[in-house]
This record gives sequence, structure tokens and C-alpha cells, in this order.
Amino acid sequence: MQVEQLEILDFLRAHAPFGELPEDTLQRVAAAVDVRYFKAGSRILEFGQAAEAWFVVRSGAVEIYRRNGTLYNRLTEGGYFGEFGLLRNKRVRFPAAAIEDTLLYLIPEPVFTELFESNEQFADYVEIEDRSRLRQVLSRREDANQLMTAKVDTLVSRAAVMLDREASAADAARHMTAEGVSSLLITAGDDEGEPDGAVPRIVGIITDRDLRTRLLAEGLPYDTAVSEIMSAGLVTVEHNQLVFEAMLRMLRNNVHHLPVLRHGRPLGVIALSDIIHYESRNSLFVVGNIFRQSSVDDLAALTGDVRACFTRMVGEDANSRMIGAAMAVIGRSFKQRLLELAEAELGPPPVPYCFLALGSMARQEQLIVTDQDNALILDNSFDPARHDDYFKALATIVCDGLARCGYSYCTGGVMATNPKWRQPLRVWEGYFTDWIERPTPQGLLDSGIFFDLDGVWGETGWADGLRRLVARKAKASPRFLACMARNALLRTPPLGFFKDFVMESDGRHTNTINMKRRGTAPLADLVRVHALAVGSRARNSFERLRDIIDADILPRGRGQDLHDALEFISMVRIRHQAEDLAAGREPDNSIEPENLSEFERKSLRDAFQILANAQSFLKYRYQPGRAN
Repeated sequence: MQVEQLEILDFLRAHAPFGELPEDTLQRVAAAVDVRYFKAGSRILEFGQAAEAWFVVRSGAVEIYRRNGTLYNRLTEGGYFGEFGLLRNKRVRFPAAAIEDTLLYLIPEPVFTELFESNEQFADYVEIEDRSRLRQVLSRREDANQLMTAKVDTLVSRAAVMLDREASAADAARHMTAEGVSSLLITAGDDEGEPDGAVPRIVGIITDRDLRTRLLAEGLPYDTAVSEIMSAGLVTVEHNQLVFEAMLRMLRNNVHHLPVLRHGRPLGVIALSDIIHYESRNSLFVVGNIFRQSSVDDLAALTGDVRACFTRMVGEDANSRMIGAAMAVIGRSFKQRLLELAEAELGPPPVPYCFLALGSMARQEQLIVTDQDNALILDNSFDPARHDDYFKALATIVCDGLARCGYSYCTGGVMATNPKWRQPLRVWEGYFTDWIERPTPQGLLDSGIFFDLDGVWGETGWADGLRRLVARKAKASPRFLACMARNALLRTPPLGFFKDFVMESDGRHTNTINMKRRGTAPLADLVRVHALAVGSRARNSFERLRDIIDADILPRGRGQDLHDALEFISMVRIRHQAEDLAAGREPDNSIEPENLSEFERKSLRDAFQILANAQSFLKYRYQPGRAN
């Protein structure tokens, strides 16, 4: 093989999709390559001309156009074009021109066709568009992760066993024994008027533990009505939710049985043991350990377990939503245990309150590198002179404790220790109303933080009420949405003119990309604006996207593209943090693209391009004065 061909071979070997080809095949391809040079501004392909080769960019830059002359793609080293014409009627479908002095490798049509016909991986790679390729990457991950993406109904092994509320505890015990179950759903007649007929009205659940603790331990007679010892206020799960979501729901509500519903009808009941049998127990153990600790020192000692749990989930191919949700539940559990310890030290609170989680924890998108954003809603009877010393001390215990447990202080002061964020409910309602009705630069920044809120302790219904207020007012305010959209464009994806990466240029992270600041954060900002526009009350970005897609406000297919981009960018960030932990480094959000494979770099560029396109659409859709 001549020197020129060896150089071609080295180049192809280093770029997808050639790197996966057998060596002898690669050598045949390299030997067949024709090298062409095009000056800047010269045409390479015209629409309709005979397609005779597949083009790979060796150096320079090429623009690809649609037949109407609009720009379709811009390619640099390693990019390729011409496959659409070769795969269809052997006529060029997308014209091309060199916009820099460009060197191209031309692979003759017969060689390309042979590769395409004989190598499935090569064919899959070149046949699809950028955004479709990203979808394929994620689909493969999802397929490989079937265990953790299973739906709740896969755990339901039998129909729900029910008993009327007038039955006695003895009847319940006999029924459970006869049916071989550890729980019964308690009914009170049927809800008539349903389209598919009467639906049993479920009013509670009774478990073998209830019989033990609420009947026998209390010395109640066996003829006690089950309605007196059942658990009312049911926590349920829909049949099509993820098993992982069911597990988190059990953790959040401290219940061991979940009725499974399908269109409001009871389908069955799953127990914690079902999930333990099915899922990894790692995050369950961490949460359980948190609630067993009796001091801040003990809680701080669990930091290593949290990191190990994160690393293990990444190793098990959990997706970003599962990891983010698990880390958020763990963070929420730290907050709850610290509040229990604070109340034990300070005594009962003088007035009711709600402790809020904000930002990524509220969105259930928390990772291992995170700070603490939190606040306090106080009852409207709050009197600063009489009560604030208590809540200031409580906030200090919690925030200092979180810092000890690995959740660094918020540098912007968004913490309950800040008097501004420790206010009665009516003041919070005023904050939110003012931010929406009279948007200012600071108010918009605050909106981006406080609109992602979740009540973690106390009167959590107040947080739900604030979310309803935001959803109602923001949807009706085009001016506010336009301002939020403008703010969401302040952080852009790190793509240059030629779709190459734009790196950080100073500081200790030179030549890196901050995946939070340039990736997940602008995506979350963008999704939040659309979610507000459709009145969504969901907190998680993926759930918001589902509401947005249902509202049909995006161009067809773009909602799924955004979902895929968010998942891919999040997983690049997550895997980078897991690699840092495995190497004994302090994890951060800054990746070095050169450490990614060629395939990952290409997929990451695809994901950033989807974000860039989505920001363009956001700018167009939410213009001041435009009705949305």
C-alpha cells in the first residue's frame, strides 16, 4: 500500500462509521478512494446529476442544501454526504458546495453499495439523519435497560382482592388467608355513571401489618369494622408508570403497598417486596439508612454511600430520569431527617410551615454535583418578633446539615436562612404574582429558580397551591412568557459556525464544555417556558415535555427530539461525574470532548444542534405582543 493510501487508511480508521469495519475491508475501501480538491465557493454537487460516489470531508468545510436552496447541513472534517442519492435513484438529492478550500475523499458507488449491503452497522449509521441517529442511540440504551424501564403492570400478578368497608377485621383476616394476599382494598359501593359501567369505590387499604398493629396490639375486638383500622387517603400508581416511579412513590409516602389503577379502576396491588425482588435495592437502602441516623455527624457519614449509589446506577445503565429521581429522593430524605432532628432540638414549631426544595431537586433531576436551593413558607399567622428566631434556627440547622452531607451552600443565597426566602404564604403569593405581572430582570431570574418547587416537609399542599397559581397566571401572560423566553436564550449550546465545539477558554476548565451551563440548564429553561405556556403543573422536564407534546405546540417530531437531546446530554454529564468518582477525582460538570469517542462526539453535536434549533423556535414563538 502506498504512503497516500496509508494516510487515507489512518484517517478512515479514526472516524465513524469506518472504525468498526474489519481491517481487510477498510484497506479495500482506502485503496479505492479518489481524492479531490475544491476551492472555496466552488460547487461540488448539483441537484439531479448522476450520483457516482460517497463523499467524506478530509479537510475544509462543505455546505449541503435542500433543492430550494436553503441550508440543510454544514460539514467539516469527518463529515460525509451523498448517501441519499446513492441509496435512492442514483441522482443527487442535496446539492453541495465548498465554503472553504476543501479536500474530499470520494468512495466509488460500487464500493459504497457493497459496504451498505454487507455491513448492517455501517448501513444503520449512514442511512439515517442526525436527529434519527440520536434517537437510535437512545433506543439501544433503552432496550438494554429493559429491567429498569418496565411498567408497573408487569408486577401485577393477580386481580385486586377487595372487601366491603362494613366487613369485620375477622372477615378480613379470613379473606386474606383464603386468597393468599397480604393486603385488601376496602370498598364502599360503586361509582355509578362511568362509561364502562360501575367502578368499585376504593376508600382504603388494609394490610396484615394493620391487623397486627391496629387491631391486636390495641386489643380491639375481632368484629371491629375494617373501616376503623384501614388506611384511608390512598396513595396509588397508574398501571403504565415505571416500576422505578412506583418505588419512589413508596419511599416518598412511606407505604409498602400501592394499589395499581387503570383508567380509575383497581387493577391490583404491588408490595414493596415485589419491587425489591425486581429492582436494585441500592437507593432504597440509602434512604432507609438516612432515616435511621440520629445526628448530623451520622448523616454526613452517608456521603460515600450516596456516591456509591450514584455510581452503581450509572453502571447498571439506568437512564438520566431514574438517576435524577433517585438522587432527588435521597436529597429530600436528608432534608426531612434534618428537619426531624431540628424539631427535636428546638421543640414544636410555633406556627405551621412548609419546607421547600427548589431547582433540580424539585424537578427530580438532581445529580451528584449540586448545591442546595431551598426556602420556607410560613403560616400567615407568622409574627417575626415572636416566631422568626425559631425558624431562623431551624433553617440554619438544615442548611448547615445539608452542607455537611455534600450539598454545598447556594452562592446566590437561595436558602431558607435568607430572610427574604423565609416568608408567610401570602408574601410568597405576592412574590409569584409580581414576578409574572411585572417582570424585571431579577424577577425573571427568581422565576427560573422558584417556579421549580416541591414541598418536602410540613404543609406541602401550600407548594401545590403556588404551582397552581403559577400555571394559571403564566399561561395567561404572553408578555411574561416572552420575557422568560428571552431569558432562556441567554445560555446557548457550545456549537461553532461549523458545528464544531466551542470550548471554555480560560480558567482551570480551559478546553472543556460545561455540560450543565451549556446543555442541561438551557434545555430545562426552554422546556419550562413551553410548559408554562401550556399550563403544565409538572415539575420534571421529561413530564413537562409530555404535556408540551400533548398540547401540540411544537413542530411535528421536535418534542421527541428534545426528549432525546435532554437524555443524551444528561447522560454524558452523568457518566463524566461517575468516571470522576471512579478515578478518585472530585466530580464536576466539565467534560473534555477529546475524551469522548468519535461516535459520542457526533451524537453530542447532534443533541446540541437540536437545542440550537429549539432555541430558534422559542425565539420565534414567544415574541412580545404575539398571541401564543
